[in-house]
Amino acid sequence: MALPQTLEIEMGRPTPLGPQILDGGVNFTLYSKDALSVTLQLFEYNSDKKCASPIASIVLDPQKNRTGKVWHVFAGGLPDKILYGYLIDNDSLLLDPYAPEIWSGSIWGEPNKVYEGQKKFYSPLGLINRSSSFDWEGDAALRTPIKDLVIYELHVRGFTRHSGSKVRYPGTYSGLIEKIPHLKSLGINAVELMPVFEFNELSYCRTWVESRQTLLNYWGYSPVSFFAPMNRFSSSHEPGGAGEEFKAMVKELHKNGIEVLLDVVFNHTAESENKESIYSYRGLDRLAYYLIDSNNHDQNFSGCGHTFNSNHPISMELILAALRHWVVEYHVDGFRFDLASALTRGTDGAPLEQPPLIKAINADPVLNGVKLIAEPWDAAGLYHVGSFPLGEGRWIEWNGKYRDDCRDFIKGSQRTKGAFATRFCGSEDIFHSYGSPLCSLNFITCHDGFTLRDLVCYNDKHNEANGEDNRDGTNDNRSWNCGLEGKTKNSQILKLRDRRMKNFIAALLLSQGIPMIRMGDEYGHTQNGNNNTWCQDNELSWFHWSNFDTNKPITRFMKSLIEFRHRHPVVHKPYFLNPRDVQWHGTKPYTPNWNADDRLVALSLIDHEQSEDLYIAFNSSYRRKKLTLPPPPEDKMWYKIIDTFADSPNDFIPEGAEPFKEWEINIMPYSMLLFKSK
Repeated sequence: MALPQTLEIEMGRPTPLGPQILDGGVNFTLYSKDALSVTLQLFEYNSDKKCASPIASIVLDPQKNRTGKVWHVFAGGLPDKILYGYLIDNDSLLLDPYAPEIWSGSIWGEPNKVYEGQKKFYSPLGLINRSSSFDWEGDAALRTPIKDLVIYELHVRGFTRHSGSKVRYPGTYSGLIEKIPHLKSLGINAVELMPVFEFNELSYCRTWVESRQTLLNYWGYSPVSFFAPMNRFSSSHEPGGAGEEFKAMVKELHKNGIEVLLDVVFNHTAESENKESIYSYRGLDRLAYYLIDSNNHDQNFSGCGHTFNSNHPISMELILAALRHWVVEYHVDGFRFDLASALTRGTDGAPLEQPPLIKAINADPVLNGVKLIAEPWDAAGLYHVGSFPLGEGRWIEWNGKYRDDCRDFIKGSQRTKGAFATRFCGSEDIFHSYGSPLCSLNFITCHDGFTLRDLVCYNDKHNEANGEDNRDGTNDNRSWNCGLEGKTKNSQILKLRDRRMKNFIAALLLSQGIPMIRMGDEYGHTQNGNNNTWCQDNELSWFHWSNFDTNKPITRFMKSLIEFRHRHPVVHKPYFLNPRDVQWHGTKPYTPNWNADDRLVALSLIDHEQSEDLYIAFNSSYRRKKLTLPPPPEDKMWYKIIDTFADSPNDFIPEGAEPFKEWEINIMPYSMLLFKSK
């Protein structure tokens, strides 16, 4: 292909890696350890043809355009939007790992023709958009104090894809913008977005015959690019639209006081040893980007195979650059690292006490102040809850023990009240070396596992619709169906289920540490017992706006409790409770019987500033118990705020209807009480 006359080609320079926009053109650089020849292929998007047309092939001279293992060239006279890829040793076209954006098509769930002559059904191109002029209008990081966070985990597509959302562009960043009032009304001040890195949803595409459902890679824990926002979460149908729309979403969330945290996947990629799924890294330097065993196969510490070699200098530099890119270009406020313990393995796969990547993230000046959240385990046995390498109080950790112990206690399991009390107070036994409960991210449910509704409706998983004979998903659910599996019209069972859901919500939002709520739990979303809906892009996973009602008892209860948490610092302290802050009780004040297996936990939280003490009691047994309240602070009275045994709206009375003048009160089976002194 002859070069266009307007194109100006120069030798270029080898740093930094990736494309760099300069006066008059773009400097392209690519690391490839073993490449013998490299051709930079340039494309321009043709809106009439709805795909990219080639405009130039620049063959790089290994004598002039290579420094060490880095290939480089400067190209001037380019269109404002240029698409590109690299042909290595005249094989398939590869994506630049540092491409700031990519173009892979805009139609969800269908093969997209990206460029003329495309051979693979999924073949993304890098995108450089020199015409971008997004106006941030002075937007800056919110820096919400960690102790004040209430996090909401959501899936961008699933949040508004349901027809009941009535947004203009369902399943997109723009759709999420339209639903910000919902998040704000709940009291959410941070969203944790499930993967928004570009991924190929067709990487797992099959039809489940019994339901005639098309199964896709819906969750997206399979990144193609660490830099580029997912194209098919955008309402735009042209290159560059996803980046602009993502920025608009972040800006609007910030305007409403909501931080943006990204669920990032650096432990593995979408590539495999199958040539059809080699998009980038594997074709450039397999040994630098992946952990390889002695038999020359990918190691598997991620559960998906092809574990990323994150502590190799080349991979580490790439990850750091990607994190900076999201902070600088997209103004995100923090990151949740999927299977973060896999990132603490060395280039031989062995665990490291001081992993270079974590050390570099901690020291990086651009990432200073950015919130860092670890899922502190991997799929091969590393478990770092409370001991994440180099966490040093800088990292927040998903507290899997909180989830398990809370589920066990509220379920009514034997001899679990001590563990529950410890989790409720911030898990000092786990995080004592960090000196703060703010390293504990508390959750009852998350995307992976039962919803809150299913936790009280199913004893066992029901994943048949995933097409794997119910073998997938965890069997360790610690759930209880309240007497009958699945749906029922039995009013007593339904009341018990609602009561236990409220108990879970109360435990989560009154615990020390940072609470995280799963999308849909605010109205009691069910997945019909499916605890692994990663492939279910349908109503099983989507937020059901037609079922949502702000006056629904569960919704009202959760919203009220979030508001209560925001107004009462005593339930989200930045330090572990000391004897001055908490008093433990049994059925009588100050007499906790930790050896008794009575499924009762009662305590007072002491407010040293306003004397607005809280008395909290959980009864996870099937028996009613008579409690004697401790005396309130001097010149104060107790007001009952929560009784989950009562029907709505009497289950939550924000400031208490009237002072409670009796010393004794019944706490009913499977319920909790909250009193406030004033």
